[in-house]
Amino acid sequence: MPKIFRKREMEFEKRKAPISAFEWHQGPQMGDIVKSKYLQFRVRSLDPGKFSFPYHSHRACEELFVIFSGEATLRSPEGFQKVAEGDIIFFEEGPSGAHQIYNHGDEPCVYLDIRTTFGIDVCDYPDSGKINVLPFWEIFENSSKADYYKGEEDPAGKWPKEILRTRPAGPPK
Repeated sequence: MPKIFRKREMEFEKRKAPISAFEWHQGPQMGDIVKSKYLQFRVRSLDPGKFSFPYHSHRACEELFVIFSGEATLRSPEGFQKVAEGDIIFFEEGPSGAHQIYNHGDEPCVYLDIRTTFGIDVCDYPDSGKINVLPFWEIFENSSKADYYKGEEDPAGKWPKEILRTRPAGPPK
């Protein structure tokens, strides 16, 4: 059944952030309201002089902004360019889809933020060298990457001896 969301009827809440440059206003998470399986979407309002999220890309989702009113500057791997009312901006998965917007104007920049979701996503933040595992918001620094087998040198040591074969597991001889 269709669901109509009317901007004039939405209640916007301020999204607080430890760094005030990243504070903005947002409407409800509409994808949750309609129990969308693959889309998350909400209207955001970015005040003059504010940034959207830190510069980032998604490994497992596509994102689309539809600018309703105002203007902003888009940062992407292609550089900086102005966007304004009526513009639709698509961000593909991966580093080539990295993005951030900054409201350089005098009025709020109001836009619809739509993204696909298939459960787990990982955001990369090139400026700070972090990754974020969504939807859990588990944030790690890239410098802490480890080899897949690090700490796995003794797999048999975690198993009851009566289950294991008499010879140690390993590559064939």
